[in-house]
Amino acid sequence: MDKILILDFGSQYTQLIGRRVREIGVYAEILPGDAALDARALAGAKGVILSGSPRSCYESGAPRPDPALFGAGLPVLGLCYGIQLMTADFGGRVERLSEREYGRKAVSLTAAAAGERLLAGAAASFSSWMSHGDSIAAPAPGFEVLAVSEGGIPAALRDTKRRLWGLQFHPEVSHCEGGTRILENFVVGICGAAREWSMEAYLEEVGERVRAKVGSGEALLLISGGVDSTVAGALLLKILPKDKVHLLYIDTGLMRKAESEEVMRNLRALGATHLRKADAEPEFLAALAGAEDPEEKRRIIGDLFIKVQEREVARLGIPEAFLAQGTLYTDLIESGKGVGTKAQVIKSHHNVRSPLVEAKRAAGRVIEPLDRLYKDEVRALGRLLGVSEEVVRRHPFPGPGLGVRILGEVTKERCDILREADAIYIEELKRRGLYDRIWQAFSVLLPLRSVGVAGDERKYGSVLALRAVVSEDGMTADVYPFEADDLLAISSAITNKVGEIGRVVYDVSSKPPATIEWE
Repeated sequence: MDKILILDFGSQYTQLIGRRVREIGVYAEILPGDAALDARALAGAKGVILSGSPRSCYESGAPRPDPALFGAGLPVLGLCYGIQLMTADFGGRVERLSEREYGRKAVSLTAAAAGERLLAGAAASFSSWMSHGDSIAAPAPGFEVLAVSEGGIPAALRDTKRRLWGLQFHPEVSHCEGGTRILENFVVGICGAAREWSMEAYLEEVGERVRAKVGSGEALLLISGGVDSTVAGALLLKILPKDKVHLLYIDTGLMRKAESEEVMRNLRALGATHLRKADAEPEFLAALAGAEDPEEKRRIIGDLFIKVQEREVARLGIPEAFLAQGTLYTDLIESGKGVGTKAQVIKSHHNVRSPLVEAKRAAGRVIEPLDRLYKDEVRALGRLLGVSEEVVRRHPFPGPGLGVRILGEVTKERCDILREADAIYIEELKRRGLYDRIWQAFSVLLPLRSVGVAGDERKYGSVLALRAVVSEDGMTADVYPFEADDLLAISSAITNKVGEIGRVVYDVSSKPPATIEWE
């Protein structure tokens, strides 16, 4: 199968590049930026994309690719740090900007772009997505400037003789106008890669990978009840013998209203032979008592999850079972566990950075069959596996549950307040026909109280924040633009029905700079 190699230098967007290439229908393989580019790595490769990075190319110890890259004869596209790296290495100059270029920025084509395949179909001026503090002060000899951003800063370059191209912006981000077309121009038009990749191909590949790892052993999947773990369960039940797959749902007491009952119904519908529920609410609430730091709460939840799992495994008599999880690409990237060692931690996901999980992963005892997929791809895989539409279209729900949607200390009382308020919010969205227009919606209980009036009395009530975003993959997100009447009615419904809530606010932050979840 033809493939595009993506060299990862630690960018938060690296896996998004891979996803865009797969959307085009071409297989993408992501390697650490400094990986050896030997015959095995280059087999089937039609081109190479260099990712961005949090580093500066002129810093001591800045990541660099194998020198064999530029002698392989393959087309190379450098994105952000990637083009800066090529500029510096081929004799150009990269400098720190006095004011970083970030977010949507206009890019205009130059006369040199006429007939350029990489930018075929691009408007003379279009909106790009920038995220960098360094810039190209002087292109390297042999490079032509194809486009500039505001202020005349180089935004697209090429060296035809050496088959090198570069973009200072990020075409992989959905906010970039025509970005996917630009990547398609490179992958298919310039590299000539065949469109042979599909979700069916992924299912076949991951099946072979998991079967080879598990062998005659057994797998235990921790179920959170969300889309990811449910699809992971359906996948394992399809590719492994059903009697070798154990589904364990741990009720942490941090789930949404009536969710535990719904989870068990959905799991039974998958046809699992082994299904077990562990009631562990008292343990989790006791462990979380007094904890307010988000990372500490995630660590507590993650570690206790594994401890409860190990106890249940002992009861089930399968101590050597592989631990399976519904980990996604976004979980790994935000936790600093992307390909290589250069990524930074945005927030720790309990199923990724928990010390107990990391120990099992290091021992080769963890199976993560969705770890190369994004949320929308998981939904597509779920449909392919026959998971019900009701489950597939559910909004994302974090593994730590309400533990990271209650800011400050987590208690039974605060969980119950948030459960009631969030249930009203989601029901109102569905009743108004808004639920399926929104990628993710949820409520956050804030660690403060606000003065209000109940009847004729002065009263202090909790403050609830509502969050609703539209996104394609969770890597970037825009705020959902509610009509004012809808927001007012939802707020009124919550404060009228949940007496402990005295004030409702709406979060209007996009991602980036914010994350979708508050913790």
